[in-house]
Amino acid sequence: MSKTHYLQLPLDADAVRELAVGDMVMLSGDITISIGLPTHKRMVSELQAGNELPLDLHGGAFFHLSSYIVDGDESGSSPEALYMNPSTSTRYNPYMPDLIRMLGLRLVGGKGGLDMASVAAMQQAGCAFLSFLGGGVPILSESIEQVVSTHWNEYISQFRLTTLRVKNLGPATVAIDAHGNSIYDSLRKQAESRLPGILSELNQQRQINQTEKP
Repeated sequence: MSKTHYLQLPLDADAVRELAVGDMVMLSGDITISIGLPTHKRMVSELQAGNELPLDLHGGAFFHLSSYIVDGDESGSSPEALYMNPSTSTRYNPYMPDLIRMLGLRLVGGKGGLDMASVAAMQQAGCAFLSFLGGGVPILSESIEQVVSTHWNEYISQFRLTTLRVKNLGPATVAIDAHGNSIYDSLRKQAESRLPGILSELNQQRQINQTEKP
């Protein structure tokens, strides 16, 4: 039976391994977000070269969430994140296994899941994938408390490495857990098991239509 977890970031590997596929999660603490493909490529290149990223993401939460940041001005106003919106994580499959392993990420997420190479890396690192509600911008955006930092600001806002402080971000679904279980794999197997019956039914209907022709 699924559970709802109210989690305070950062998490250790043991806490992540308590999450099971289908569980719901509400997050509070600091998360880092970016939807930039150049950003992901740059992160991997820097880490492989032995360089540190401009922020410490080790053991952190890194999500494919888009946001637009209004920068602070000379009057001393603080930067403001106007929204959060999930992006399709499968676009980042080439980079996620390296990022998960090299940073020991505890949580990743967006929508659409990740490939099996990423799932294997998640098992090794003790990491889970959270699926955020597509179209859930109003709900997700309400959780934003403040902008903690932005890095690589030469990119457009959505591509920057942005760290936000959130309170009760969610609900998000544990779609891939740290044990390698995946909602997406279960759905694929269900679809494959139903396919022969669907094809048989279509073939029968086709034959009926042919016999009814004048």
